[in-house]
Amino acid sequence: MDRNPSPPSSDAEDEQAAGDSIGNTVYSKHWLFSILTKLIEVISPEKSDSNSNREEVQTELDEEMENDICKMWDMSMDEDVALFLQEFNAPDIFMGVFAKSKCPRLIEICVGILGNMACFQDICMSISKDDNLGQILLQHLCDSDSPTLLETSRLLLTCLSQAEVANIWVERIRENPSVYDCVCFIMSSSTNVELLVKVGEVVDKLFDLDEELMLKWIKNGSCQSVGQSTDDSPEEHPDFKIVPCVLEAAKQVCSDNPEGLDVYMHILQLLTTVDEGIHAIVQSPDGGKETWTLLYGLVCHELCQPDDPPIIIQEQKSVLASILSVLSAMFASQIQQEYVKMRKNMPLIGSLIRILQNMEDCGKRSFDNSKKSQPEETKKSGTVEEDFHLKILKDICCELLSNMLQELTKENILEGLNQGYLNEQKCSCAFQNLLPLYFTSVESFLEALREADQTLADSLEKRFPSLRLQT
Repeated sequence: MDRNPSPPSSDAEDEQAAGDSIGNTVYSKHWLFSILTKLIEVISPEKSDSNSNREEVQTELDEEMENDICKMWDMSMDEDVALFLQEFNAPDIFMGVFAKSKCPRLIEICVGILGNMACFQDICMSISKDDNLGQILLQHLCDSDSPTLLETSRLLLTCLSQAEVANIWVERIRENPSVYDCVCFIMSSSTNVELLVKVGEVVDKLFDLDEELMLKWIKNGSCQSVGQSTDDSPEEHPDFKIVPCVLEAAKQVCSDNPEGLDVYMHILQLLTTVDEGIHAIVQSPDGGKETWTLLYGLVCHELCQPDDPPIIIQEQKSVLASILSVLSAMFASQIQQEYVKMRKNMPLIGSLIRILQNMEDCGKRSFDNSKKSQPEETKKSGTVEEDFHLKILKDICCELLSNMLQELTKENILEGLNQGYLNEQKCSCAFQNLLPLYFTSVESFLEALREADQTLADSLEKRFPSLRLQT
């Protein structure tokens, strides 16, 4: 059976009256009201039912009922239908489902319908202001059913994305300590990529909206009670830390979902915008080695590779900017750590230069394309937007590259030359992007280069006369 069958049309209802349509749709008020009535009956069985039958009704949906409720789920994407459901107190009916039902599929569908309804501003405001419903929905982040977790996360993200109600949810989450543990548990233990991406989007949105909440979660490590205790749930839960949980989720999504990787790298970048976040990364038991190793591997072995076309930088500019921003913050903080020693990081310098080379190539192509026949305003707006994001990436890349270049020794440079990470073309690209802002770093690198390869150093000085004038 299809998970979400197609919604019914009023044309299929022979007895439908002319005024039975919901708003401007062809959906039947009578049919939808009958499904809401059936839903109430599902959670309020007749007293004559035996206890065993009642338990069966609560844990499973028969095929016809599931089919009908799924149709209602699909229909709820229409604003007229969503308003109709709101008018007939569907959220209150769903509250009854959450309170009484033991059927995961039914709970998932009801949360999903609420998620569709929340896409419309007035309904989202009504749902968000209902504190009882809000608390129950947050409790579903502790659910053991992955589809329900996915729909709950989707609903939360929808609400957090609407400025009029975002603060209501931020405050509610801030006051509910169990949310932290629930989210960390999902990130650290789930293998469901779709769920991990959606939960990551919720965390990313929360941190972007509220630095105070982010700081609280960074400092949080105490053992909290996760939701309501159940017979099959442990009394104690792991002492979660936000950074290891984010890293674990990133590892799960990195190979299967580029958008998900982008989300988790942006979470790490947001963490580095505050001192407490940087400390949480670099003061972990391994001194930040796990974080550095993961990000290093992504830059050097996964993203923007030598056999990729230069235009790949457009697709990867966001995730690269986040990764390089974190690496830059870590390099500045952990210069004495073994894992950032330059003898181990020449491949990273080569990757940074390759990123700059690809950006130069894309810049030339964008300039050429802007000359083609397009409306002037379209050309201007599109070019400015693309240049803005690439400029952010370039700035971050140059900062990290400058810091790394000035730490290179003669031995490091010889190794880089022998392995192909450095040559005249690559050094010229680096100098072109670093000068004049990072003159001191370039000058320091050039001094070490003279010891390693005087001929190359002389050639670069000829290409960049400003270096000769000030040496």
